Amino acid sequence: MSGPGAPAQKPIDCHDLRAAIVAATWHEEVMDGLVAGAQEAMRHYQVEAPTLIRVPGTFELPVVAQALAAQGYDAVVALGVVIRGDTPHFDYVCSAATDGLTRVALDHQVAVGFGVLTCDNEQQALDRAGLEGSREDKGYEATAAALSTAATIKTIKRGYDA
Repeated sequence: MSGPGAPAQKPIDCHDLRAAIVAATWHEEVMDGLVAGAQEAMRHYQVEAPTLIRVPGTFELPVVAQALAAQGYDAVVALGVVIRGDTPHFDYVCSAATDGLTRVALDHQVAVGFGVLTCDNEQQALDRAGLEGSREDKGYEATAAALSTAATIKTIKRGYDA
């Protein structure tokens, strides 16, 4: 759900969903914007009491998302930012976070919102953080995607009649 081509999506009633936000703490300004966007989406989608958990970095997102999924959360939104440096560390962290969050979603059949920014520089992250002057709000977008997906999964589990 990025830039041009993003679907026009109106919030739906998700008051009956149990949802959580797991957010890294690295790059505080960017993360504050992502978390604010995620919380705004939770309000728009009528999630009554979302859980917010902070973790040290993006690498730690999957294990905490897995713990929440195991506790019965319907949607887990993972927020982080990794900015490319001069070493392959960027590639390892991005791959581990992506693979780990995908595993959580598939292993637990839970909606996982992927709000991990993988950027070449800090300005790209700021442009996507939902801050004043940002072009995009990936925290909001990842949360909207997770909640919509969780609502669909819940409908399927109830016996969706296509």
